[in-house]
Amino acid sequence: MEKVVLVTGANSGIGLALCERLLTEDSQLLLCLACRNMKRAEDARSALLTSHINAHIDLLHLDVGSVQSVLAAAQELKARYNRIDFLYLNAGIMPNPQVDVKALFKGLFSRNVINMFATAEGLLTQQDRLNSDGLQEVFATNLFGHFLLIRELEPLLCPGGQTSRIVWTSSSNARRSAFSIEDIQHRNGMEPYSSSKYASDMLSLALNRHKNSQGLFSSVICPGLVMTNLTYGILPSFFWTLIMPIMWLIRIFTNTFTLTPYNGAEALHWLFVQNSESLDPRAKYHSLTSGLGKNYTQPQQMDIDEQMSEILYSKLLELEKVVRKKQSEGNVDK
Repeated sequence: MEKVVLVTGANSGIGLALCERLLTEDSQLLLCLACRNMKRAEDARSALLTSHINAHIDLLHLDVGSVQSVLAAAQELKARYNRIDFLYLNAGIMPNPQVDVKALFKGLFSRNVINMFATAEGLLTQQDRLNSDGLQEVFATNLFGHFLLIRELEPLLCPGGQTSRIVWTSSSNARRSAFSIEDIQHRNGMEPYSSSKYASDMLSLALNRHKNSQGLFSSVICPGLVMTNLTYGILPSFFWTLIMPIMWLIRIFTNTFTLTPYNGAEALHWLFVQNSESLDPRAKYHSLTSGLGKNYTQPQQMDIDEQMSEILYSKLLELEKVVRKKQSEGNVDK
């Protein structure tokens, strides 16, 4: 039976690179590109079909930042398929990132330069906002929308006698210090991206605890430092012109500068060919590239509090009830 693989945020960057690698690995799989922008999704499918002429590629309109869109997409998926083997949760946003330019240039000439670029620690803040559902936009897009999608697709992800996989695209920017269990939407902070990614790490652990017995396994990856549209939006173009030679030089000395979407998708692809039971639920699988350009995957233990991950899981279930009630009443906050 052909594998059914769904990728969110599949129209560009790491998501598109992953799709290319998956089709090269298994030309018989049924690939579904779940995207917010359908014109870009069509372009992505056309690009993939250029190199994989006989590939089976479906498109799905999905804005994970919208509760209504997630629920509608899930209904469509349940009508199309009787199972999903791999669910790659790759879509994400970092709205209006602001860079501390002084800290940037100070870091360029310090011993901390590699870690600064690899994690953006101390460099980035974002201006978040409420979406049409009354949720913080980054939280809704990077975490809650995907959680709601998983919940809706449980009949396809947990079919009797079969194993399914969830893979989250996390980040080295996921930091415990940016997350508060009392403020899971990060309404009161300036690092919603870091908070949402740390929350996805915790949620993955909780999902394994609750769903492994049903045949559903969750993993987390870090793509390394990858140059994508999200990354290029952080700094003005002339800054990248100045910095890129330095970054390529640094790459000789560190394995975390994957730089290209193809390299960044290494861990996502590696997990596709692994046995579920052999994976460590507490590990984040890192895409790495050697100075000579060799790609490989390496697990690193996550700094996760199990009790906090369980509390987060419970809070998300409670929030799910609230948004479902609003949807049923047609009373979505504006």
